[in-house]
Amino acid sequence: MGQMIQLTADDGHRLSAYRAAPSGTPKAGLVVVQEIFGVNHHIQNVCDRFAADGYVALAPAIFDRVEPGITLGYAADDIERGRSIRGKVDIADMVRDVKAAVDALKAEGRSVGVVGYCLGGTLAWLACTRIDGVKAAVGYYGGGIAETATETPRSPVLLHFGETDQAIPPEHWARVRAAHPEVPIHIYPAGHGFACDERGSYHEASTALARRRTLGFFEALL
Repeated sequence: MGQMIQLTADDGHRLSAYRAAPSGTPKAGLVVVQEIFGVNHHIQNVCDRFAADGYVALAPAIFDRVEPGITLGYAADDIERGRSIRGKVDIADMVRDVKAAVDALKAEGRSVGVVGYCLGGTLAWLACTRIDGVKAAVGYYGGGIAETATETPRSPVLLHFGETDQAIPPEHWARVRAAHPEVPIHIYPAGHGFACDERGSYHEASTALARRRTLGFFEALL
């Protein structure tokens, strides 16, 4: 089990973050970026699993700028509330908060990767295009990646999408592929949020394959 700590962004904003560490010597650091539901039970579990794999996992609470400590589930009301909060936080501020987590792990002497889900998938992409010191990034079903596909990655990046994701149509992947043919993009027979075992869209086989690819990617680069 991990613990909540405090981070400070470049603009002075203080935010909470969930930190989980392995029992032995860490391989590297991973910033885990939340969905629109806060650093909730699922994201904390994701961090714990990465810690079990040997990484120091740190999940910054990027919604603290609007509702400190907010955690949501996956019911319809939670989705609407998460979308509302998301609309109140500037994307540049979220990148600042991800950078605060990257910097915290770098200060520990870690090689740092970023992995994110949904909103966090977009931010994982932006971490590798905008934040210095990120060695590798993995984005799961990031709906805003195509909109920023003209940006240039500063590090290797791996992307996962679901082929039945109604929020992210194939045209989205095509735009990213056209802009960055060098970026590996994997498509799974699943919908949005397929890697979250607390959602109805959870797809176990796709999650297992994506996780193997993600861990292999980080093993090779961090």
